[in-house]
Amino acid sequence: MAVGAVLEEVGRSRAGSFLAVLKRCGGLVSPGWLSFPMPGVSLALDFAQGPGLGDLLQRLDRIVHEAGGRLYPAKDAHMSGEHFRAAYPGWERVEALREPRLMSRFWRRVLE
Repeated sequence: MAVGAVLEEVGRSRAGSFLAVLKRCGGLVSPGWLSFPMPGVSLALDFAQGPGLGDLLQRLDRIVHEAGGRLYPAKDAHMSGEHFRAAYPGWERVEALREPRLMSRFWRRVLE
């Protein structure tokens, strides 16, 4: 189970999360092109900045990605473009409607 693997990796890192929220998500499919919820569970972890945090987040991202999960873009500050585009295929529909002169830092990061 991915949640167990994530918690084991956090424990090995000794980084510790100062906030953890576990939610069960139902089976309703959202019509939103960039909706986050999907059937299963959601685990939110908040970490303080510190040495090795970037490496830890990459390892956690890999666990989530390999399990078919995804990160929540509205609360994420490091998600790779590769993971975003794989997890949210509706991004292309949003991009097609975007005003070319408007580009957030998040959108620039995940499309490059």
